[in-house]
Amino acid sequence: MIRSLLKIAALLIAGILVYNYFFGTDEEQENSRKVFTQIRGVVSSVGKVVSSEKDKFDAGKYDAALEKLGGVYKAIRTQARHVDEKVIKRLGELEDRKVELEQELNEIEAGDQQAAAAPSKKKKDSNAIAKAADQLRRKEELFRELESLVRDSDALLEDAGK
Repeated sequence: MIRSLLKIAALLIAGILVYNYFFGTDEEQENSRKVFTQIRGVVSSVGKVVSSEKDKFDAGKYDAALEKLGGVYKAIRTQARHVDEKVIKRLGELEDRKVELEQELNEIEAGDQQAAAAPSKKKKDSNAIAKAADQLRRKEELFRELESLVRDSDALLEDAGK
């Protein structure tokens, strides 16, 4: 229901802008040109952000960080006999979070591969745009979770070193 209302509102606004662009007064035409220029700028900026994130993602930015964490966790496990039981429990929790992030990473990569394999159209439909936006949101969320995991791992290492 709300989605339908938003679509209708978007179509109405677009219709008014197009009408003003061609048939409006000089002031209305100028305002419509400004809006279209700003929209073009936003779309271009979003495209650049998506492209740079995709390049980072393809370069294995997240894979490398997760592999390093895995190595740190193994090193802590080998020294486990010198560490408090509470630290070992926290280590297990961090390893579980790492596995979840790896699964999420694999799902995101699969989604990127599906998007790349889809036949390209001159005009992207709203479904493809929504999927790209969702992928970007998931990547940002993954990055925040990865940063949180690294901070928690650093805290664990400090506790283990005491």
